[in-house]
Amino acid sequence: MNMSELIQTVLIYALPVIFAITLHEAAHGYAAQRLGDNTAAMMGRVTLNPLPHIDPMGTILLPLLLYFSTGGAFLFGYAKPVPVRFDQLRHPKRDMVWVALAGPASNLLQALLWGVLLYVLAGSGMTERFFLEMCKAGMLTNVVMFAFNLFPLPPLDGGRIVVGLLPWRQAVLFSRVEPWGFFIVMALVITGVISAWWMQPLMGVTFDLLKLTLSPLAALLR
Repeated sequence: MNMSELIQTVLIYALPVIFAITLHEAAHGYAAQRLGDNTAAMMGRVTLNPLPHIDPMGTILLPLLLYFSTGGAFLFGYAKPVPVRFDQLRHPKRDMVWVALAGPASNLLQALLWGVLLYVLAGSGMTERFFLEMCKAGMLTNVVMFAFNLFPLPPLDGGRIVVGLLPWRQAVLFSRVEPWGFFIVMALVITGVISAWWMQPLMGVTFDLLKLTLSPLAALLR
């Protein structure tokens, strides 16, 4: 890509990425609040305002630096984690699973809604490439976040789900991985292990599911 194409791609992805990150983190906080922990709500993190969720380095500078330096070949970023006190949940071990699931579930729902918007715009004769590409970017961004966050290693959501489902003894042992989890995940990302063995298969199944769910709308708009 030349610089003009890179900037255009950033503009296309900006809104979907902001929504994906904001709703993902807010969903964690909302689920925790409903299940007994008000920590995130008291800190203003159960909100659709993206500003409280943005980490200047992880959400803006790092992704932009990687995107422009690699020509879009490698991209990674993160938001401020929503604070959750699992000991405040009514059923800590069980409710941990629901709090962790809330984030990826919000991304799956957003992917579906972007798909609905794409089908409606295309079906109405919309030819403006920018908006159609934004809808596709919204689907891709949220499916990526859905699949990546379900990887079963703490501190990712999938790791917390595993901790919540394991028997106590095994859960305690597995949770000890968390201090090194980020570095392990990054190593697996860089070496392509997560992409080949986790992301691509799960994303393929997810897109097939979305296509199946949207097929009645597609048939209606033909």
